[in-house]
Amino acid sequence: MDAESRRRRLAAALRRVAGGDRAALRFVYDETAAKLLGVCLRILNDRSEAEDVLQEVYLNVWRKAVSFDESRASPITWLVAIARNRAIDRVRSGAVARLSTPIEDAAEIADPAPLATETIEAAQENRRLYSCLEELESRQGTAIRAAFIDGLTYEELAERMGVPLGTMKSWIRRGLAKLRACLER
Repeated sequence: MDAESRRRRLAAALRRVAGGDRAALRFVYDETAAKLLGVCLRILNDRSEAEDVLQEVYLNVWRKAVSFDESRASPITWLVAIARNRAIDRVRSGAVARLSTPIEDAAEIADPAPLATETIEAAQENRRLYSCLEELESRQGTAIRAAFIDGLTYEELAERMGVPLGTMKSWIRRGLAKLRACLER
């Protein structure tokens, strides 16, 4: 169904609501409740309060549907205006405790993201580590990557590479010693 036919159906339903048709009010609710709840939530930042205001909106629609004028506004515009005004009224009445913090407190809120310098240093360390890994013998580099990056055990590595367990431990031990020497340069 296209937007124009939806608008016409909603306008017709509002005219029926003005005549006291409860089924028409149900149709209006089904078609618009999600959008109007979103409007209320955006203003109130509290789901419970937004749901209360939404109920007031539909009570208001039931009482004032006769004042809807299709030549002045589309049905959804009229409904959103009612929801918005009701939500703002709720905020102004002081019934809603604002969940936001004053701007003055912003300096005290820590940003959990690492600093740019820390990110750059970590990237440089990673490049050095991978460069040093490239300097190792192929089998040592493969074993160390599989152990420390993929999380494989010595036993799994020995089985995968077809070597005795002691040999695998020696490859990794010697490889780590070479890595340490490379990273300390």
